[in-house]
Amino acid sequence: MRYTEPDQPESDELNAVEAAKRLEREVEDLKRQLREQQRLAANSSHAAPAGRLWHPSGLTIAAIFIVATLLIAGAFLAGYIPLAKRTVVLRGEAQQQEQAVPRVEVIQVSRSSPNSELELPGDIQAITEAPILARAEGYLARRLVDIGDRVQAGQLLAEIAAPELGQQVSQAKANLQQAQAALDQALANQEQGKTNLELARVTAERWKSLQDQGVVSRQDNDQYQAGYRAQLANVQALEKAVAAQRSNIAAAEANLARLEDMQDYLSVKAPFDGVVTMRNLDVGALVNSGSTLLFRIAQTGTLRAYVNVPQTSASFIRPGQSARLSISSFPGRSFSGTVARTANALDPASRTLLVEVQLPNADGALLPGMYAQVDLGVSSTLQARTAAPLLVPADALIVRSEGAQVAVVRPDRRVHLQKIEPGRDYGDRLEVLSGLQDGDTIVPNPGDLRDGMEIDPVPAAPKGEGPAGKRAGKQ
Repeated sequence: MRYTEPDQPESDELNAVEAAKRLEREVEDLKRQLREQQRLAANSSHAAPAGRLWHPSGLTIAAIFIVATLLIAGAFLAGYIPLAKRTVVLRGEAQQQEQAVPRVEVIQVSRSSPNSELELPGDIQAITEAPILARAEGYLARRLVDIGDRVQAGQLLAEIAAPELGQQVSQAKANLQQAQAALDQALANQEQGKTNLELARVTAERWKSLQDQGVVSRQDNDQYQAGYRAQLANVQALEKAVAAQRSNIAAAEANLARLEDMQDYLSVKAPFDGVVTMRNLDVGALVNSGSTLLFRIAQTGTLRAYVNVPQTSASFIRPGQSARLSISSFPGRSFSGTVARTANALDPASRTLLVEVQLPNADGALLPGMYAQVDLGVSSTLQARTAAPLLVPADALIVRSEGAQVAVVRPDRRVHLQKIEPGRDYGDRLEVLSGLQDGDTIVPNPGDLRDGMEIDPVPAAPKGEGPAGKRAGKQ
C-alpha cells in the first residue's frame, strides 16, 4: 500500500521555503547597496553628496541578520518536520509489510482414478514411404508429376536424357558381334584340328602295323606316333579357345543387357500407389546415378503413429488392442486405430516402449507428419492397480540441484520443500510416486517461496475443466 501525506504540510513547507529564499534575496540586495554606497563615498569624498544616503548602524544590520536567520531557521523547521514525520510513517508501513504473512493459494493432493486411460503424444507417418533416386546419369528431360499428385504403381514420373548411354549400347552390340565372329573362327579351327588329328591317328596306326611286321624302322614309326600326339594336343587347345570365345560372348551379352537395363532406368516409374510428397528437381537439372533425389512417394491410405509408452505401462500394451487418436486440427473428432506391433524392448535411454498404431485414412483427412494424442484405452487392464499414483499440477514442481521438489504447507502454516519422485507427465499434471501422501497441502505455484517461510494458506479457486483438465482427470 502506498502512503500519501496530507496536502497542507506540503503547502506549508513550500511557503516557508519561498519566504526564506525571499529574505535571503533582500539581505543580499541590502549588502549590495551598502557596498555600492561605500565605493561611491570613497571615490568622491571631495564632492558634495547629491543627496543624503542611508547609513545603517551596526545594531540595524545585526537586527536584520538575526531576523533573516530566524526566518531561514523557521522555514527549515517547517519543511523538515513534515518530511521527518512522513519518513517515519513510510518506514513503519514498510516494516509492517515485511512482517505481514503473505496470502498463498494452496491445494490438496489427490490420487488419480484406478481406471486410468493411457494417453500419450505420437507422430503420424505414412505406412510406406520411399525416396525415388535415379539409377542412370544424364539430364532431366521431362517431369510428369509434382507434389500432391496421386500416382499408380508403374506410372511414368520423369524421363532422363543420356545420349552417351545409347552409344555405349551400340558399342556393346559391336563387341558382341566381334566375340561371335571370333567364336565361329575358333570352331572352324577346331574342326580342322579334328580332321588333322584323324589323319595323324590313321597314319600312326599304319606305321605301327608296318613296324610290327618289320617292314619299316622303329625310328620312322616313332615320328608318326609323335605327330599323332601333337595333333591331339592341338585339338585340345582349340577346344579351350572355343570355350574362351564362348565366355567372351557371355560377357558381351551381360554387358549389353546391363546397358539396356540402364536405358530402362531413363524412364523413372512409381514403385507403388501413393502420393508425391516431395519433388526435388526441375527439367534440365543434372542427375547423378544413385545420389540425386528426384521424388518422395508415400502411401497415405493407411497411416501409422509411433508412441513411446513409459515403462510403468509397457506391460499392458498388446498387439491388436484398439486405440483412439485425437488431433488438435480436428476438434471434437477422433480416429480409430489398432496397435500393430511393439518393439518388445525398452529404450535404455528413455525407458520407453516403442509402439506402432495403424489407422485407416481412406478419406485422406490425416496427413503424414501430424502430431496426435493417442489414447491406448487400457482402462480395463489397469483396474488391477491397487495404489493409484498421486497427481499434482505441473507448475508445482520445483527442479533444483537437490532434485524434484514441491512446496508442502505444514499445519504450522510454514512451507517445507519436500523431495519427490515424479512419474508420468501428462502435460498439465504430474504423477508423484513417492514423497507425498494423499491429502497433503501443497502450493500449486510456489514461485520464490523459501523453506520454513510462514504463509497464510488460502484454498485455490477450482479451474474450469478444459481439454487438459479432462485428460488429466482420466488418469
